[in-house]
Amino acid sequence: MEHGPDPRLRHVRRPVHLSPLRTGSSAEVIVLGVDPHKDLLVVVAVDSNGRQLDVTSAPARPRGVKSLLRWARQYGERLWAVEDVRHVAGGLMRGLLAAGEPAVWVPTQLTARYRRLGRGQGKSDPIDALAVARAALREDLPPARPEDESRVVKMLLDHREDLVGEMVRMCSRLRWLLHDLDPDFAETIPARKLHKRRWVTHVRDYLAAQAGSVGLSIAAELLDRVEGLARRADQLERELHELMKVQAPQLLALPGCGPLSAARIVAETGDVRRFHSSAAFAMHTGTAPIPASSGATHRHRLNRGGNRRLNAAVHRIAITQARVDDRARRYLDNRKAMGNSRTEAIRALKRHLARHVYGLLITARRLSGEILVPGEGGLPAAA
Repeated sequence: MEHGPDPRLRHVRRPVHLSPLRTGSSAEVIVLGVDPHKDLLVVVAVDSNGRQLDVTSAPARPRGVKSLLRWARQYGERLWAVEDVRHVAGGLMRGLLAAGEPAVWVPTQLTARYRRLGRGQGKSDPIDALAVARAALREDLPPARPEDESRVVKMLLDHREDLVGEMVRMCSRLRWLLHDLDPDFAETIPARKLHKRRWVTHVRDYLAAQAGSVGLSIAAELLDRVEGLARRADQLERELHELMKVQAPQLLALPGCGPLSAARIVAETGDVRRFHSSAAFAMHTGTAPIPASSGATHRHRLNRGGNRRLNAAVHRIAITQARVDDRARRYLDNRKAMGNSRTEAIRALKRHLARHVYGLLITARRLSGEILVPGEGGLPAAA
């Protein structure tokens, strides 16, 4: 059986099936929220009011995706909303886009928020799928697009970050082991420099000069692993730099934007045409301030949402520009003269950078001859 009742769904109340309602000449859009798992895909259909119409499930395999597509044909105009857990939902999204189905990714934070807003208590797969559907119904999410070269960049970049994380753990273990063997020697190594070639050689020479012991052999093993991880991370950075020279040279030309920041922007943005304006892109990056006004008080607060990896890349560019770029420094000085703190001025610079990055990506699409959706591509003078 490819879809239908699942043991985990037996306690779910199934409403009577309703045909899609019509308003004027266009069919009501039915949102199909998907809670993906490694072995199971749970789907809930809701109408434009967020009312649950049906619930089903299918195996998280190609045959399951085909069965869900057949089940979804009962609804006319529809939108698939898939929770953004890409290591288990990537195959589903690729199948939907290949079939020409409109779909959006729903961030996991939104799912959790809309699950808390529901009247029902508890947590289950159908409850999660319902929250996904209602989040997509209420929020302005960019449409998903088929994966392109950005997927290769993302895979390489994520792999490098995993290796760097492992290297940092190995360095920490090695430092503590060296401190146990010889605290005075451990103090000669600068913090966060243990993976550098100079200090790897320094530690290796020290270990070679000592009498053999279990601690020394473990330290030598850890040192070899640190050196190997550092070498591979550097190799991946060079590969990403070469990719960025081809895919996003305009980002590399931006002051403060190195190959890793450019790669993160490309990887997390994907096809920039899915954002209808620079404001939508800024909201996705988490750099657009959120209104927090009340009565006669008019203010904005920090946006803690959006794609935090993309936000971190923009933040790195802003901090670097504050050190090396005269225009950015003048902009920050002007903001501080207006009464902003340095933190508030940096946030404003990040917002300008988001607009500028969007303009660079849109311009690159235009120069490549691709058809663009209407959007803003202007470049701010401040960034």
